[in-house]
Parts: sequence; structure tokens; C-alpha cells
Amino acid sequence: MRLHVVSDVHGNARALARAADGADGLIMLGDLLEFIDYRDPQNGIVSRLLGTAVAAEFGRMRRIGAPRAQMLGLLERSWARFADPAAAVEEAVREQYAALFGVLGSLGVPVWAIPGNVDMPEAWPETEGVTRADGRVIEIGGRRIGFIGGVPLPPGVDPRRAGPWQPYFLEHSDWTARLDALGPAELLCTHVPPAHPVLTYDVVTRRAEIASAPLTARIRAEQPSHALFGHVHQPLARRARVGRTECVNVGHFRALERPYVLRL
Repeated sequence: MRLHVVSDVHGNARALARAADGADGLIMLGDLLEFIDYRDPQNGIVSRLLGTAVAAEFGRMRRIGAPRAQMLGLLERSWARFADPAAAVEEAVREQYAALFGVLGSLGVPVWAIPGNVDMPEAWPETEGVTRADGRVIEIGGRRIGFIGGVPLPPGVDPRRAGPWQPYFLEHSDWTARLDALGPAELLCTHVPPAHPVLTYDVVTRRAEIASAPLTARIRAEQPSHALFGHVHQPLARRARVGRTECVNVGHFRALERPYVLRL
């Protein structure tokens, strides 16, 4: 059985329509939405609602490592133009999801999907042929594959944020409890990588992205054949071994437009 695996689609519906070509199924590891396009600030929900100038400035601040409070302050001032900014964001999110899930539902092969941090899973439309796999172990091609979506914040960090946009961040303990509750699996599919320096460091943003040490511990203990993930767009290395487990960043699909091929 040939499966294609993608992550970090970020609104690239055109390439997504070809993602399953030649495959028996598609696994989608999160970040379907394009909230801010750091390469082209004319794209994304922030640009649509707040304008290209705000999106470009936010991207610049992120690139230079501006304080988080300063970045959030820019957005808060910009959202003030809306009477109900949360409703405006939700409308834009649902519109983007309608297009993306329309593509997923038309691929002609089964799709298994989990959310990333730039997702609102509660806004996902029910779509024939698309299985919401988050928190489940599903037998595919005779192999038990475990799925965990979302992003765990560091211990002690509260995921709740003020403002109209709520990324799919989870408390560290909640995400880890979901991982612990996952049954035996021969492959693990997550949005975040296991905690491993070459897999978590982004060479463009020049910082380590969020990862999961408990995921690494589970991999070491159980040695699944593969641990597949996304989240880090420009990793120092796309793959590394943890014991016998092949840990693979399946790629920033929006930019690469190329799925990872998994043969079962």
C-alpha cells in the first residue's frame, strides 16, 4: 500500500489537489490554514482582514525576533477596527476550510487528518472520505497508526490567549495525557516533532520550535517503525533515527508541494 503524507499545507489548495496522485490514501498532519504568509504577505487571513501592510510588519517582527508582546500588540490594535473580530476571523477560516476540504473530499482516496497549531478543528466541515484521526489508532494497510494533533506548550504555560484568534495549542499535561492514552501503534503521526535538536531547529527562524519530550520517550520505549510529523518548516535535518525508529519531517507542503511517500 502506498500512502502520501503531507503537513503544513497553509492554504495551498492547488498543490493539495495533486497530493494523492498515484497513492492509495493521504495522511494530512495539520496546518491546513494560511493565517499569515511570511513569504508573501498578500496571502492569508491576516492580510485579507487587516491588510498587507499589517501582515508584512508582523512577518518582519517575527523574523527579527521582536518580543511576543510587541507582535501581539500590533495585531490587537489592528483588530480594533472590527466590531466583532472573532466573528470576522471565524468567517474567513470557514471559507478557507470549505475550499481545502472540498479538495480533500475530491481526491478519490481515503484521507486521514489531524489538526496543527494553525488550525481550528471545531470549524472543520464534515467531509465524505476524510477521517478525523486525532487521538485515535487506526489500522491502515494492516498497520496500526496512531495520530495526535495539536501542539503542546511547555510545562506551566497556559494556552489561553486574548483576541480573536486561538491557535490549537494545548497544555503540556493535556497533550501528553492524550499521547499516553493512545493505544499500541506501529507508526506514530503527530504535528509536532519529537524533541531532538536536529529535528526541532529551524534554520530560517534560527530557533528551536516546539517539540515533545514525552513523544521522544514513547518512541524510545516502543520503537515504532516510523514517527512522522511536520511543524518545523526549514529543519536542520528532515530525518533522524531514535533507536530503530525513522523520525521524518514530511515537509513544508506549501513550499515544497511534494508529499512524503510511505509504503506499508
